[in-house]
Amino acid sequence: MDEHDHHAAPAPEHEAHAHDTSLEGHGEAAGHGEAAGHGETAGHDRHEGHSVAMFRDRFWLTLALSIPTLVWSEMVQHWLGFTAPRVPGAAYIPAVFGTIVFAYGGLPFLRGAAGELRDRVPGMMTLISLAISVAFAFSLAVTLGLPGGDLWWELATLVTIMLLGHWIEMRSIAQAKGALAELARLLPDTAVRLGPDGTPQEVPVSALSAEDVVLVRPGARVPADGEVAEGESALDESMITGESRPADKAPGDAVIAGTVNGNGSLRVRVTRTGDATALAGIMRLVAGAQASRSRAQDLADRAARLLTFVAIGAAIVTAIAWAAGGADWAHVVERVVTVLVIACPHALGLAIPLVVAISTTLGARHGLLVRDRRGLEEARSLDVVVFDKTGTLTLAEHRVIEVATDATLSEDEALRLAASVERDSEHPVARAIALRAGDAGLTMPEAHGFSALPGRGVRATVEGAEVSVGGPALLADTGIELPEELRQAYERSDAAGRSVVFLLGDGRVRALFAIADAVRPESREAIDLLHAAGIEVAMLTGDSEAVARAVADQLGIDRVLAGVLPEGKAAEIAKLQAEGRHVAMVGDGVNDAPALATADVGIAIGAGTEVAVEAGDVVLVRSDPRDIASIVSLSRATYRKMVQNLWWAAGYNIIAIPLAAGLLASRGILLSPAVGAILMSASTVIVAANAQLLRRWRPES
Repeated sequence: MDEHDHHAAPAPEHEAHAHDTSLEGHGEAAGHGEAAGHGETAGHDRHEGHSVAMFRDRFWLTLALSIPTLVWSEMVQHWLGFTAPRVPGAAYIPAVFGTIVFAYGGLPFLRGAAGELRDRVPGMMTLISLAISVAFAFSLAVTLGLPGGDLWWELATLVTIMLLGHWIEMRSIAQAKGALAELARLLPDTAVRLGPDGTPQEVPVSALSAEDVVLVRPGARVPADGEVAEGESALDESMITGESRPADKAPGDAVIAGTVNGNGSLRVRVTRTGDATALAGIMRLVAGAQASRSRAQDLADRAARLLTFVAIGAAIVTAIAWAAGGADWAHVVERVVTVLVIACPHALGLAIPLVVAISTTLGARHGLLVRDRRGLEEARSLDVVVFDKTGTLTLAEHRVIEVATDATLSEDEALRLAASVERDSEHPVARAIALRAGDAGLTMPEAHGFSALPGRGVRATVEGAEVSVGGPALLADTGIELPEELRQAYERSDAAGRSVVFLLGDGRVRALFAIADAVRPESREAIDLLHAAGIEVAMLTGDSEAVARAVADQLGIDRVLAGVLPEGKAAEIAKLQAEGRHVAMVGDGVNDAPALATADVGIAIGAGTEVAVEAGDVVLVRSDPRDIASIVSLSRATYRKMVQNLWWAAGYNIIAIPLAAGLLASRGILLSPAVGAILMSASTVIVAANAQLLRRWRPES
């Protein structure tokens, strides 16, 4: 829109697809059923094919099988001062039950080790398998006649405790990824489809197709993405958007599958079903983010592999040292097994993946969809956030920013008259005036004799008086001078690059309206939150310096990059990076995609175009700029938990391995394999519990 001519051709409005959170095709995972496994190393997941139920069932059965092994163990009887019942073959009971425990309870670990060795990435499963295999082979040899004491009871308790530890781990992972299951449960199984004659029919959700009309009763969930065809209600969209307040819906408004209807009854025309819905897209993004790897995860994997080799080396040194010292073979094997068990990088393998799973689902629950883990990881280091102006900090639609009147007219009366003249116009300026009048609750009188004044404005008769609305060209055409009492408002708006239209009546200018792209109500708070986090804020726009500066001054933005052509946005981001700055770009348009991809962290407004969403590392479902501070906060909280877990998971081995090797045996401190397994499992539980504390995080907005 020419800023001085109300009816000149308007500039293309920035497209903002309100409430369109469809993310079809943007997730890297194939679907929600393929949520990423944790602790992957070079493509191998040590828990591939495992489940909570599998470890739970094996633990309980193995525990039951271990009891006879313990009861008929001569060493356990000696320690506890009891005699086991004498039955035929009692001497072989520990061997029989110990073998069953090894074969049944140890099978998941043996299979996991085979996978690690096949992929040439020995790790936790390799160490566990090596420990239980050495204990089994030695105990079997002793049972068959080799001199020494067997380790059947140690083997049985070791496998049982390891299964318990993995059961706890799998439960923690399952709980962390529970958001996917919660999202899947949002969709109802059936829908009420209306036939051509309006007859309701209950059908499976899978039977719905585009253009079907469904009835959504009060309290029911919306079965598919669609558009309200009839009815009014308020929908709870909190699980999808993170917005706690119900969203009012009327005919023409978009609705999202899985959201909960309020008290009204709605007829919804289906637009997208199945994998094409916003809900399915969100699930793909969550699963893909949990699958994506971070630098911290790479560090943890390298540390786990290094610890594996350290453990094997320590076991070899332990064996040589005790053998050279004259210890019997049973004692040597027990020390080796204890070292291998206690050094298992179990906690190290859990330290990062569990935090990743929790932070990703936390973000999704609050409307922060992480497409790439590395983007979230980088957010903690940001020192500059660059906003695209239109559609990001502003609403991308014309609004009346200021109303000024002469002494004979109130603001409401000026709006009422202007809105009456513009009632039937589809022009952006007309819509802006009508919207402001509607927001003020004004009743518009009937206008008669409407006529357009090409290139100047419009004219009509309202309540018996002729009223005209137009830009500066209308003043020039009529020869009417702008009164001094309105000149200051005009000059202020003109300097800020705002469009100005005038209300003329009785041969004089009675009011003026400054019209511009309105700033989002949340934008000022968003800038303040970023400043509080120690982050500089910049604005990138193709608008003139005057327009950009007016918005920047209103919001307290630190740096303005104005007059930047679409193809130059990425170059501006690169310039900031060349200064050594860590930069986030926030945008929603097609022309923002290169800049989003160039920035250290690309943040896409969820209501924006699909190209921008695809280019972003993080998607803001609510299109609320305040959520950017939440991204930084979540990133920092996540990093703290990662560091804490890595230090604990790796650091405890500095003490644990020498103890397991028997360094303090001369002081009576000698750990058995079972105690080693308990300590190793305890370290895993501590890491898991610490990761769960991340759930206390809350968004900034």
